Amino acid sequence: MSLKEFVKSRVFIKHLALAVVMGVGLIFILIIWLNIYTRHGQSRPVPDVRGLTLQDASYTARKNKMKINVIDSVYTSFVPRGCIAEQQPLPGHRVKKGRTITVTINAFNPEMVAVPDLVGLPLRQALAQIETAGLQMGQRSYVADITVDFVLKQKIHGVEVAPGDSVQKGMVIDLVIGKGLSDMHTTMPNLMGLTLIKAKDEILTYSLNLGASLFDETVATASDSAAAFIYKQNPAYGPDASIQLGSSIYVWLTTDSLKLGPAPGRDTTNISASESN
Repeated sequence: MSLKEFVKSRVFIKHLALAVVMGVGLIFILIIWLNIYTRHGQSRPVPDVRGLTLQDASYTARKNKMKINVIDSVYTSFVPRGCIAEQQPLPGHRVKKGRTITVTINAFNPEMVAVPDLVGLPLRQALAQIETAGLQMGQRSYVADITVDFVLKQKIHGVEVAPGDSVQKGMVIDLVIGKGLSDMHTTMPNLMGLTLIKAKDEILTYSLNLGASLFDETVATASDSAAAFIYKQNPAYGPDASIQLGSSIYVWLTTDSLKLGPAPGRDTTNISASESN
């Protein structure tokens, strides 16, 4: 029998049809299996377990067909001790059934860190060491001394602390800094139009302190506060104004550019950038 006759034969057509049917059947079975395995279309929102105890969080996760896995601990004042401080994925994110929610627990005891040795260091180097140690910079007070902008004392709650002392992470450390042997003054910085972060850097450059920072009614969220700019400062800026080293400058912030009219020497670069965002 020739190839042409075989192709036209009933046996060939029968086997070809059987092969097509089996192929279609296998593809159909594969699609069904993939839908079952991947749970296509069966995603569900992640519950919010932040602020819950580990027991309550595990119960909530089980109700939603999920699991809890603790990966780390921190110490924070935002949630009670022993409760969930952070979670991943975030609440509302849609995931498949059986997903594990990784969480960070707020530790029962605060993390302790060693106080760095700041005495004798230049101010900028001392600030870097404070940040590295997990502490926060507090007030800077200036006293007459032969040195200028060098740390003379380090204090917590008004009491001098020695290098190596164990304190709670995040504590505020105050510095006593030399300002030379004369009653030194510095130029008054112009903070108008700056964000709070940029203003802090500018104030540090002039060896001054940031007093209270007050936000107006336009600032309602964390993103608002980050974008807010200074529209008023006290003492006020002036081309010939000066201020004693270590003095505090109080600032008022807003997101309303109408509160900050044009003025000579005023930096509006940051405002334009925040409005374009």
